[in-house]
Amino acid sequence: MKVNDTQLTPLLFLERSAQVYPDKVAFVDSNRRVTYAELADHTIRLARALLATGLEPGDRVAYLAPNTLEMLVAHFAVPLAGGVLVAINTRLSPDEILYIVDHSGARYLLADTDLHPSIVPVVEKFGALDEIFTVPAPASADLIGGTSYPDLLDRGSGEPLPWRVDDEQSPISINYTSGTTGRPKGVLYTHRGAYLNSLSEIIHSSHSPDTVYLWTLPMFHCNGWCTTWAITAIGGRHVGLRAVDPVAIWRLIGAEGVTHFNAAPTVLITLANHADARPFDPPVIVTTAGAPPSPTIIAQMEALNARVVHVYGLTETYGPHTVCEWQVDWQNEAAPDRAILMARQGVAFIGVDPIRVVDDNMVDVPTDGSTMGEVVMRGNNVMEGYFDDPDATEHAFRGGWFHSGDVAVWHPDGYIELRDRSKDIIISGGENISTIEVEQTVMSHPAVLEAAVVAIPHEKWGERPKAFVVLKPGAEVRPEEIIAHVKAKIARFKAPDAVEIVDQLPKTSTGKIQKYVLREREWSTHERRIH
Repeated sequence: MKVNDTQLTPLLFLERSAQVYPDKVAFVDSNRRVTYAELADHTIRLARALLATGLEPGDRVAYLAPNTLEMLVAHFAVPLAGGVLVAINTRLSPDEILYIVDHSGARYLLADTDLHPSIVPVVEKFGALDEIFTVPAPASADLIGGTSYPDLLDRGSGEPLPWRVDDEQSPISINYTSGTTGRPKGVLYTHRGAYLNSLSEIIHSSHSPDTVYLWTLPMFHCNGWCTTWAITAIGGRHVGLRAVDPVAIWRLIGAEGVTHFNAAPTVLITLANHADARPFDPPVIVTTAGAPPSPTIIAQMEALNARVVHVYGLTETYGPHTVCEWQVDWQNEAAPDRAILMARQGVAFIGVDPIRVVDDNMVDVPTDGSTMGEVVMRGNNVMEGYFDDPDATEHAFRGGWFHSGDVAVWHPDGYIELRDRSKDIIISGGENISTIEVEQTVMSHPAVLEAAVVAIPHEKWGERPKAFVVLKPGAEVRPEEIIAHVKAKIARFKAPDAVEIVDQLPKTSTGKIQKYVLREREWSTHERRIH
């Protein structure tokens, strides 16, 4: 090995923190406090156990678990043993879990006992798994048998393993996309990409050894935006959370002295409008992505003494790829105007190529803040490709850039701002209407908690916007009042033709609103054009 060339891997992060902070608390939940030395020991023991069980280099190990210590350990132990981690969305149906286990070719599955009802059909239908391990959850019974996690750990013995890899471009994990337009695709992350994106997360979210990070974001989602590795790298404290519960979140923020958390805008809306909401003291850094946050929720979080870091990315970019980098002169803007600036998706992360917005010929669109094009990316935190799907990989990388499928404008200061997913743009009478712009305007109404806008069929114009709206508790407003509110703020042709008040919006487990569910309902008896 060359003296000046160490292969990059997040495993180095735990090695360092266990040496530098051996007695410092690394992870805490309702009944455990684990130091960095103990976290490293647990990791080595599990890696040794997987090897004793028969794990071979490159074998996939599937996990179905909430944000627990065992899920955090998996992010280090599986690659330490030479395996590839497949963290599965805990809210998927049994058939979806079955597909991922099958497609990834996982040899082993570790499942939290709270989630065993989702696993039973997988066991019944799919017999290719070498072994299933059960991770005990509080007040939960073992429903499917298998080898218990403690028994698995008992297999682990021997000398410590090297916190090194021979090839930094080898896979560290496979993360499956949401699959809203077809079967989910397996996104390959490498040791190198995970290492570099973790460092970017530390920088852009201002983490330090004093960080106390609350796990409101699922670890299965882009490996927690690589924060599993990032917090460990900086020697911060992980605070486990089995489910997103606003009562528990507000309690833990005070009890554990939480300094940071990541969350989708829908989670922020829930927290900001909860009965327990109060100003953060001291301030908390909140990194948000998953869907474009409205200026309204950004202003609400700022009013609660949070510093909002707005990032944007996809599963294919290890999570965040851009950040709405703070500019000093924004502090002179009035709060509503500052929130509008902060709602943009911004500029590329440190360590990746500058972001671009291009037309159909891969030519940059004008930086005029109005011409729309597709966001394309390139750099260290773009996926290696789709697992076992060369055709989809080639299509995604056409022209030498990763094609996001997101439509945006490019502002004169170089910041991008999303207008929509390409499939969500509404074309009404030849005019493009951004559902995001309409949603953010609807949400500026004081009675509105959440909103989703989709296209509905129209005999004359082809399609028109319709808004589905969730009201704040106790609020009352008529649909026509919301439509009038929108018409007073943006071009009248962009205002929804209809507003439907609903109790809740369909969402993914990571808080993204599933517009396709609403859209399919509206178009069930029509044929919508594909843009």
